[in-house]
Amino acid sequence: MQHLEGKVAFVTGAGSGIGLGIAQALAAAGVKVMLCDIEQAALDRAVEGLAATNADVAGVRADVSLKEELQKAADETIARFGKVHILVNNAGVGGGAEYGKWTDASWNWTIGVNLMSVVWGIEIFGPLIESHGEGGQIVSTASIAGLIAATGPSYNVTKYGVVALSEGLRVDLASRGIGVSVLCPGFIRTQIMDSRRNVPTRFGELEQQNEGDGAAEFVQLAREAIENGIDPRYVGELVREGIEGDWPYIFTDLQFEPLINERFANITAGFDRIRDRVPQR
Repeated sequence: MQHLEGKVAFVTGAGSGIGLGIAQALAAAGVKVMLCDIEQAALDRAVEGLAATNADVAGVRADVSLKEELQKAADETIARFGKVHILVNNAGVGGGAEYGKWTDASWNWTIGVNLMSVVWGIEIFGPLIESHGEGGQIVSTASIAGLIAATGPSYNVTKYGVVALSEGLRVDLASRGIGVSVLCPGFIRTQIMDSRRNVPTRFGELEQQNEGDGAAEFVQLAREAIENGIDPRYVGELVREGIEGDWPYIFTDLQFEPLINERFANITAGFDRIRDRVPQR
């Protein structure tokens, strides 16, 4: 995928934030882009803005936590562009509350959007990418929280899952001409802290993350960090470069590198504790 001009990309969560930044960067490189989002108004604005630059783009609304809607979006992509080379599983939500406060509904919502939509996206679009024999790339947005469990439980679980899925499939899909990358962003200027604005009605009322008490101090700090975070368009350019170079991991900054190094040091220390022991067979 070193030459992107004329290729076709499908990007979820493309109405704003990181997804829009990726769509903008790909469109600027000559990629035809199908933008997908659950929020119709934001999707329309994004498509209109890109079309004004003479980019070849279109939009499709879908709730990616529903497999049938993702399949319909894939069908519309093929109907509009004829084929697809790049899949960007980017849609994501902030997740539920802490231990003791979570609910089944919040877990189901978070897992559906953050993890199962990635599974289904690969299941649906993988064969479409294979079918034309021109090669392709799958990029899935995890998080730094996919490498260090730094946020809420359900968010951590889904993002670790995206990292594991991407790492495992990278070897399997390489022989099929498909590269696999996982994006692990830090604090990016997005609306992820307001994810509940798009909760489907079938999940009912989800528990709220209380920002007023000490347990939720991290939430407020995260909100402030995100509001002053990295420009999503910069992230989009990194993703474009990652696709061209088939990067296994795409990071956005070095802020959390020491914490990741500490995690791996703790893992190594765990092995060191049993290094001289001989397991019984």
